[in-house]
Amino acid sequence: MKLKRTLFAYTFVLFLVTLLIVNFNSELEAMSANGDNEYLAFAEEMPAPVGGMSAIVKHIKYPMIAEKSKIEGTVYLQAFINESGSVEKVIILKDIGGGCGEAAVEAVKKASFTPGKMKGATVKVKLSLPIAFKLQ
Repeated sequence: MKLKRTLFAYTFVLFLVTLLIVNFNSELEAMSANGDNEYLAFAEEMPAPVGGMSAIVKHIKYPMIAEKSKIEGTVYLQAFINESGSVEKVIILKDIGGGCGEAAVEAVKKASFTPGKMKGATVKVKLSLPIAFKLQ
């Protein structure tokens, strides 16, 4: 009886591990299909907003809900910049709420960037951006 329970436990654990591996491989395939792995995390010359961060900040409209709730802080984004310096996609990594994350995403999408370069060639780069929200 004890041998049957032990065998069942091992079989169950093996099943769970197999399920985790299959799920992990599915996520990797989805990332590849998304094209996220085509973007470099670092480049010799990283992309930069044309006009500096102030060019992004001028496009931010402080959300009314955040203003009324007195929400302040920093929203962290990841922007996917292509070889021409255009923003292809923006992901919110950390939000402070009140619509601040969405306002930051919209501001980054409106900005133009100098493209990243590697060995003299323009490349796709993932760029992390902190966007500060501070009430006057």
